[in-house]
Amino acid sequence: MNIEKIYSDLPILETERLILRKVTEEDIEDMYLYGSDEEVSKYVTWNTHETIADTKGFVEFVLNKYENKQVSPWGIEYKENGKFIGTIDFVWWQPNHKIAEIGYVISKDYWGKGLTTEVAKELVKFGFEEMDLVRVQARCDVENIASARVMEKAGMTLEGIIRKGIFVKGEHRDLKMYSILKEEF
Repeated sequence: MNIEKIYSDLPILETERLILRKVTEEDIEDMYLYGSDEEVSKYVTWNTHETIADTKGFVEFVLNKYENKQVSPWGIEYKENGKFIGTIDFVWWQPNHKIAEIGYVISKDYWGKGLTTEVAKELVKFGFEEMDLVRVQARCDVENIASARVMEKAGMTLEGIIRKGIFVKGEHRDLKMYSILKEEF
């Protein structure tokens, strides 16, 4: 399996309550609503969107990745109201090693409903069934208890703490490393 095969035309995935699809320019306003929320961006690697231009810039970046058949995010659409509520993706993929890492963000308005777990499980399934992965991993800031719970509910096992594993927003942060293996899925 190679990157171009999956990302030449990002497939639409569906769960009970969500549609995973390409991000579009029509999603900018919804993305800005959560991207400009400091509580949502507290534990992610990107800075809080200060203006709608920040969001437009990110969407242009994503559209360019689609165009160039590179690893890129799925937009998360909530079926009940058609709202764009977040993104999920393989933040990196090493096809030769058959491993990848997922990352996600979701609007605060949709926290606590199990939606992030639902979408994380779908991406893990896609990784094992369509990308021939043997390992899917995810990391989160040690203080991000909600994200750690998502990983656990998605069937991942805590492997340990990566001390000062990332330099983000001006400081080194400790990360929790989770993973799930194909035979555990």
